[in-house]
Amino acid sequence: MRLPSLYKHVDGLGALRGLVAVLAVRELTEELGRAAVGKSGNAALRALADAYRSYARQHPGRYAAALQAPEPDDDALRAASKAVLQVVVAVLDGYGLSGADLVDATRVLRGTLHGFVSLESAGGFGIPQDVDRSFDRVVASLDAAFNSWSAGATAG
Repeated sequence: MRLPSLYKHVDGLGALRGLVAVLAVRELTEELGRAAVGKSGNAALRALADAYRSYARQHPGRYAAALQAPEPDDDALRAASKAVLQVVVAVLDGYGLSGADLVDATRVLRGTLHGFVSLESAGGFGIPQDVDRSFDRVVASLDAAFNSWSAGATAG
């Protein structure tokens, strides 16, 4: 397809980026949902984290496109983003989190996974130790944190 032909179908570069973002978020949602369905607690968190990492490794360009927050008038990306958030919330629901704790947990999970996969894809882990081992410890740490948050909520 020639570039001028492309713009007969898409209204400029911004619109093209938006379409790629929607595609990427939908794909990521499907991968995360498929991985976590039927699981709860640590098993669901582990499955979600592994699927997130796998998607970022297999589709680095689309993964980058999936990171943008939707504009207020971008209904398609807002809907896709809401769907992926619902998968994450379903996983975190297994920890009994709600309200502000749920928002914090969602941000901690996303920030931690994104940080890890971004450093990994950029070659930022040069120390000769198994990166998979480190990732396992990251997920175990998230599990321990979320369990302690939910325990604190019931104790306090």
